[in-house]
Amino acid sequence: MSTLRDIRKKKGISMTYLAQKLGYSHASGYCNIESGRTKIKLNQATIIARELGVSVEEISKAV
Repeated sequence: MSTLRDIRKKKGISMTYLAQKLGYSHASGYCNIESGRTKIKLNQATIIARELGVSVEEISKAV
C-alpha cells in the first residue's frame, strides 16, 4: 500500500502546494497530516484526493 507521501511524490506535487490548497500558511500544516500527527478530516481528504487525482478512499487508506 502506498503512503500519502508516496502518492504525492509520484504525482510531483509539493507539500507547500497542498498546504496552500488546504488553507495552511506553511507546509508544516500539511506535513502533520502526511506524517499522521494530525488526523485528516473528510473535507481535507476530499481536497487532497482532488489535487492528487485519486479517490478519497485511497487517501484514507494511505494515512
